[in-house]
Amino acid sequence: MEMEFKINDFEGPLDLLLHLIKESKMDIMNIEIESITKQYVDFLNAQEKMNLEVSSEYLVLASELIEIKSKMLLPNEKIDDEEEIDPRTDLVNRLLEYQAYKDITKVLQEKELLRKDIFTKLPENINNYVEEVHEIHSDVTLDDLISAFQKYYQRKLDNKPLKTKVTINEISVSSRRSEIKHLLKKKSRMSFFELFPVVTKEYVVATFLAILEMAKNREIRIIQEENFDDIICEVVKA
Repeated sequence: MEMEFKINDFEGPLDLLLHLIKESKMDIMNIEIESITKQYVDFLNAQEKMNLEVSSEYLVLASELIEIKSKMLLPNEKIDDEEEIDPRTDLVNRLLEYQAYKDITKVLQEKELLRKDIFTKLPENINNYVEEVHEIHSDVTLDDLISAFQKYYQRKLDNKPLKTKVTINEISVSSRRSEIKHLLKKKSRMSFFELFPVVTKEYVVATFLAILEMAKNREIRIIQEENFDDIICEVVKA
């Protein structure tokens, strides 16, 4: 068998032996010990002829192979006249364990390569990424407004006539803002619900958004003196 590889091509004697077994297409559970021992010893002899230093651990395994080979020439020992002891058992177990570690090492190396493409950064204050919240200039919370409006809207729907005429009018938030400003010029204080004279989806949504925008911009103030009292919108005086 022509040897083109060197001792330093392998990680140890088990690595070399495993390579020879695979090259010979042997079953690791049924190693042809005579053949594999010859290949292993021939490999070590080739290294010495090339004046390459052979580590003692390679020589130790060579002696083990020769010992196993000699034991297999003798009658097999038996345990309680039932099971024969195979001299190769210990070697096979060591090879299987080494192969398992080698497979795991390969997986870990692949994971390491993937990890190199992942970059991390130190944790920082998440508040730096939180958008500034604009508070509504009001004594009433947004939840209070929504709750009151839902009740009001439901009452309007319950009182709505069964027969209605559908018309298409485009209502914008800016137009409702202008209309509300005009109303509050005439009357500085108005009930929140007075600002919803028309109960259609587009009109109601535009009006509600207009009120919130005006409150945020401190154009109006929304107040409620006591729980369940009427909600009042009034002009904020400069």
